[in-house]
Amino acid sequence: MMVEREQIIRQFELAFPDAAQDVRIARAPGRVNLIGEHTDYSDGFVLPLAIDRGVSIAFRPRADGLVRLYSVDYCERSEFAVDPAIRIERDPAHSWSDYFRGVALALRTDEYCLLGDDRPLRGVDAVIMGDVPRGSGLSSSAAFEVAAALALLSASGVPLPKLSMDAVDTRRQIAFACRKAENSFVGVGCGIMDQMAATMGRASHAVFIDCRTEHHELVPMPLGAAGLCLVVFDTGVKRELAASPYNLRRRQVEEGAKLISAALGDPGIRTLRDVSRKQLDAVRAALPTTVSERCEYVVEENERVVDAVRALRMGDYSLLGELMYLSHEGLRDLYEVSCMELDAAVHTARATPGVLGARMTGAGFGGCTVNLVAQEAVQALVSRLSALGFADSWAFAVSASDGGKVVE
Repeated sequence: MMVEREQIIRQFELAFPDAAQDVRIARAPGRVNLIGEHTDYSDGFVLPLAIDRGVSIAFRPRADGLVRLYSVDYCERSEFAVDPAIRIERDPAHSWSDYFRGVALALRTDEYCLLGDDRPLRGVDAVIMGDVPRGSGLSSSAAFEVAAALALLSASGVPLPKLSMDAVDTRRQIAFACRKAENSFVGVGCGIMDQMAATMGRASHAVFIDCRTEHHELVPMPLGAAGLCLVVFDTGVKRELAASPYNLRRRQVEEGAKLISAALGDPGIRTLRDVSRKQLDAVRAALPTTVSERCEYVVEENERVVDAVRALRMGDYSLLGELMYLSHEGLRDLYEVSCMELDAAVHTARATPGVLGARMTGAGFGGCTVNLVAQEAVQALVSRLSALGFADSWAFAVSASDGGKVVE
């Protein structure tokens, strides 16, 4: 759905009444991951789609290097400078601004050759609004990062055609810059999936991403023609990735890959992407139980993603749904990133006629489920999920959408 243009322009006029001319809008979508959770940082496979909810930034370029931000959602302001002589630091009092700050730092170094022609990074006045529920596992952070990158690049004089959906190489570099911002500045060890979905997504398509090669393919997903849709259920349980066991899971699978490599005497095993089920079974005794379970989940989930892509290409949505259920079971029992609310939501969906598949989506520890459901069964599913009675929970349909863009 995205924030309406008139709504965010009005908020800009209120926040910056002295700078309300020539305002542009950068938008970037959140994402739902159909399958392939916690595989990206093991160089594995993922299958997200950009959704019709996201983050919008109304902005106006400044002649100096000052960045003035106003968040409508937090009703807070934050300022910093992008001048190369001034250090960009985190703002503990307004931590939401760290995503914008981190992106500015990544772009300022121009490691990703996005500015070009010796363009300096320019400051902006910017108002941020979003309709992706924060802390829900729909990647509001990556949407914010990509929208911030598009706003800063546009304000610095990068022509709109170079930022368009057809500028695939530029969009890949934007995704990489935003990932660096989240890894190095914000401090969350995410993979590339969220940023790639926010830059590379297309309407009516899922995005199959090989996180080792960082190659992506668009996979047609004509759900409407099949009489299906996706429903997201936000359990209302929020989490912050940097403070959650997310980084612990990453360390565990990295440890597992090293132990498997050593046990097999195979230096070619760098991540769990290089491990088959047969190899894992052969060395299980050499692994701590918890590490073994984490590895089992990732190895199996990579296989499920490949099978899910095949199912979409064949139009076999029943198979896709069953793979979603299996994915959730692995996340619950082996990776241990689910919670009571997520499990109850998936159980409820499975018991509802017309639902083909359901699973938690996102890093877990709260957040959302995604449900593949027949259109005529949507209301019944929503009613049953609502009846679970979780505080602040709600359900809504989503559609696959295009990646981020700038509109004048």
